[in-house]
Amino acid sequence: MDQFESRRVAVITGAGSGIGAATAQRFAADGYIVALVGRTPEALQNTIKECPEDADVYAWAADVSDMAAITAVIDDVAERFGSVDVLVNNAGFAIPGAVDQVDPESYQAMMRTNVDGVFFASRAALPHLRVVHGCIVNVGAVSALGGDWGQAAYNMTKGAVKNLTDVMALDHGHEIRVNAVHPGVTLTKQYYRDALAEGTPLRKRFVDRVPMGRPAEPEEVAAVIAFLAGPDASYLNGVHIPVDGGLTASNGQINLYRSDN
Repeated sequence: MDQFESRRVAVITGAGSGIGAATAQRFAADGYIVALVGRTPEALQNTIKECPEDADVYAWAADVSDMAAITAVIDDVAERFGSVDVLVNNAGFAIPGAVDQVDPESYQAMMRTNVDGVFFASRAALPHLRVVHGCIVNVGAVSALGGDWGQAAYNMTKGAVKNLTDVMALDHGHEIRVNAVHPGVTLTKQYYRDALAEGTPLRKRFVDRVPMGRPAEPEEVAAVIAFLAGPDASYLNGVHIPVDGGLTASNGQINLYRSDN
């Protein structure tokens, strides 16, 4: 443990792909000891391969919706490295559908990962974060700030993450900081890259709603997470940062003054 004593330790859930993998790479580059948590060992190893060669990045296969499992992981990280300074609650997924379309199994699966997982990981990390006055960064979504068509259950889970961020910032702000990022559409999968490529119909619709005219790269979200976890955000608590290219700056009206209307 001695070689790790002066280093900050970050636990990142859902670290096998997308925003979680990009966050792991960013934290590793910033000199953290990084503990990756995910359900698929192969995906976690792929994330490690994308990190700097000399980085201290380690994988724990666990399901965040299993309270005993995630508690054991976080306790193990603290024992091995001497502390847990940052928890990034990133694990989550979406299955589309209106209230009368989402099947009960999909609903329960999203609740377990997107809500229970954030609650259980936060509960497990709190005793360790208190010791070092650490922080939690929750990965919500713009879906927590306003509704999406056809995403009833997913939007509900992300709304819960937003409110949990607020409540924990109140309850624990004298000991730790709790903040959230809320990404818009982010290019976390090849499917999104193909569907949103330049010139596609869906990409053209972005121009109507997103002032920057494009989706986010995972690294852009990871940069905001890194900021919230770092010393420059030392007086930020209960903050929600949309990482959405300006989407939530709009009142929802279409652009009446576009030259191609």
